[in-house]
This record gives sequence, structure tokens and C-alpha cells, in this order.
Amino acid sequence: MKITETILQGVLVVEPAVFGDHRGWFMETYSEAKFKEHGIDMDFVQDNQSYSATKGTLRGLHYQLHPKAQTKLVRCTRGAIFDVAVDIRKGSPTYSKWFGIELSAENKKQLLIPKGFAHGFMTLTEDVEVQYKCDELYAPECDGGILWKDPSIGIEWPIHVKPVLSAKDEKAPLLKEANLNFTYDN
Repeated sequence: MKITETILQGVLVVEPAVFGDHRGWFMETYSEAKFKEHGIDMDFVQDNQSYSATKGTLRGLHYQLHPKAQTKLVRCTRGAIFDVAVDIRKGSPTYSKWFGIELSAENKKQLLIPKGFAHGFMTLTEDVEVQYKCDELYAPECDGGILWKDPSIGIEWPIHVKPVLSAKDEKAPLLKEANLNFTYDN
């Protein structure tokens, strides 16, 4: 397992070792022991899966507030996505900065997104499945979002058409208007 730091502290690219032969391949997508070897210690309590039929579907930017903030381990099991994390920790040197990466069934990369970051993705292909683990259960009362095209963040989404959005995501506030309770603890 290879773990690479990104420009955002705590946001990590995880590349499982893939073992293949004439039958196909096998990979270990999560190992508590191997994550702990890299200083990552958490207990995942919920697995989620989403399906998007259409290329250009955008989900996010979502987060959960304290006390139910979530760390997520995201992977794409069918098709491809552009996955994004945005630092929403007030006082952080990277506040409002973003990191994006292509996750796909082919490249098998995963993204670890810690508490204090908003998360979203855009589908790059038709028929996309995304799976992610969370270290906290979903809590609707702590649910929040930021507008996907907030100019203060300036995410460079790879598909330049009007994305397919949920009604909730279309009406999400700008970062400066969001009700956030994350602070940077260094």
C-alpha cells in the first residue's frame, strides 16, 4: 500500500497493492494495521455507495459539522470521477484551497478526506459507482454543503458543461455564507 500526501494537510492518496494473474486481480482496499503503520488511526463505522448514470453528474461539496464530522475513504469501483477535497477549517493556512484527483476503477486509487474538509465529485464517464467508508454515522442535523462553483474556491472541474445536480446542491451556499464550526488545530 502506497500513501501519498497532497497539498492539503491530512488529505491523502491511497494506492493499494494490486496482485494480478491470468484470472484477474486482488487488492486489499483497507487494512487497519497498514493504515496505523502510516499514522492513520480511525474506526470506520459506515460504508456508502452511490451510482450515477450520467457523465457530468456532480455530487457535493458536502460535509458534516461537529460533533458528527466525518473522515471518508473514497474509491471509484466503476467508471471514473474527479474527486475533490476543500479545506473548510477556519485559520488553516490552506483554508478554501482544494485538491482534486481522478479516481477510477482502472487506477484503483483512493482518497482519504479527514474531518474539516468538504467533499465532492464529478463523474467523468457514464455508469459510475463510488464507495466510501466513514468514521462517523450520517447525521442529517449536522449535514452541510458549499456551492460547487464558489468563485472563492475556484475548483477547476474537468467537464465544462452544466453538471447534473441535485436540488440541494444547486442551492448550496457560498463558503463565506456556510455555517461552519471547524477550526484549524495544527
